[in-house]
Amino acid sequence: MKKTVIGYKSIISLCLIISMLIGGCTPASSEKEGAGDVVVSKDLIKVGFSQLGAESDWRRANSASIRETFSEENGYQLFFEDAQQKQANQAMAIRRFIQKGVDYIIVAPATEVGWDNVLSEAKNAEIPVILIDRRISVKDATLYTCWVGSDFRLEGNKVTGWMKQFFRLKSIEAKDVHIFDLQGTLGASAQIGRTEGLNYAAKKNGWDVVDMADGDFTEAKGHEETVKALHEHPEINVIYCENDNMALGAVKAIEERGKKPGMDIAGGEILVVSFDGVSTDAMQLLIDKKIACIGECYPMYGSNVKSCIEMLEAGKKPDKVSFVSEGIYSADATITQISAGKRDYPVTIVTQSWLDEREAENTVTPE
Repeated sequence: MKKTVIGYKSIISLCLIISMLIGGCTPASSEKEGAGDVVVSKDLIKVGFSQLGAESDWRRANSASIRETFSEENGYQLFFEDAQQKQANQAMAIRRFIQKGVDYIIVAPATEVGWDNVLSEAKNAEIPVILIDRRISVKDATLYTCWVGSDFRLEGNKVTGWMKQFFRLKSIEAKDVHIFDLQGTLGASAQIGRTEGLNYAAKKNGWDVVDMADGDFTEAKGHEETVKALHEHPEINVIYCENDNMALGAVKAIEERGKKPGMDIAGGEILVVSFDGVSTDAMQLLIDKKIACIGECYPMYGSNVKSCIEMLEAGKKPDKVSFVSEGIYSADATITQISAGKRDYPVTIVTQSWLDEREAENTVTPE
């Protein structure tokens, strides 16, 4: 039997197709998920998931993980709603989940503030709320049961730790480092943590952050903002992209301007660093050294969230905060370990064979 190698994007597409096929064969009932009717079995644990959107490869992989984990085969009925990047849509989705009488609500919040009222409604309905990815700021911490996600400040510390070592090894003085911070959606936890990591390192090491802009975690906006920044600040020689999709847009903008993304700052190239490590396109640019370093942001939260629900079902209390384990990637073999805070972290040196093996691990064997 021949195995077909499928990357992240193909896996996501396959998961969505399977979900649609299952939904299309389900007989109608009085319960609804968006515009489609679904049957809700009393034997299944009902879970409502308000996903922020589908703005990036990371977000699509995250959605696929939740869909695959909370399937009927695993004992769940999943109500999935895409908020299309709008917090107001998430509030409406949560209220619909409450009306449906779901057992658990999962939320990937748009921003940190503005959740007190709707989460109070979920609490009054005695429905546990599990947050993933981005964090929130509420007056009453009991409005949500637990949070699962990444330590975004640590991600920023890792990438800037790599930058510090790189500049030292290449004898690049602090006064010659001119950084453009291509930020994610302003107010999002990932943006806040990664920006804080850069600002702290810049102040500590004497780097010049010449400009920053909201790239909204998308390739198109990342390209647009980089075009503007390079025009207004021709001295920029480092672009700190707060996710891979924006990095793809930034690399395109650099090349359109007739410059070269790369690791030879002294020779006029522009160093690009990024976050996520999900996009195969971004990882290929890493191998080509058009992106110098990527701080991993692991998207496959499904099993972590399922563990939280299993604990709650057993009458136990999950940890309020659970961080997923993450690494750091580079194709430059001269830096194999970096320091962030009081700890050292290994750097995964990415080669073409390494990337091919990672893609091969995500395989589907046709029946």
